Amino acid sequence: MANTKRDLFLKRRMRVRNKIKATSHGRLRLSVHRSSKNISVQLIDDVKGVTIAAASTMEKEFGVVGKNNVEAAAKIGTAIAERALKAGVEVCYFDRGGFLFHGKIKALAEAAREGGLKF
Repeated sequence: MANTKRDLFLKRRMRVRNKIKATSHGRLRLSVHRSSKNISVQLIDDVKGVTIAAASTMEKEFGVVGKNNVEAAAKIGTAIAERALKAGVEVCYFDRGGFLFHGKIKALAEAAREGGLKF
């Protein structure tokens, strides 16, 4: 039986999420979502169930509304690092979801690391 792309994505997402839950020890989670037109990222406290900080290409201040490319992902990574540090968060776990760590996701992660987040 052949797996569809969606099935493989969901399996990858659950594998990543379960590894994070097993080793998180109360750290915050940096969750990434990528659509065909936008990319967004949230810093989530799973214990309390609240979002500490968020950034998205849908925000007009970045000037990349509706763009989903490597440059936009780098801007979002820098923005989330700045917002996280302002909220007093330096260490978190990177939850890439079911997305491969390549291209836009990698650019976002590297920009967040350069901005001061550790994961």
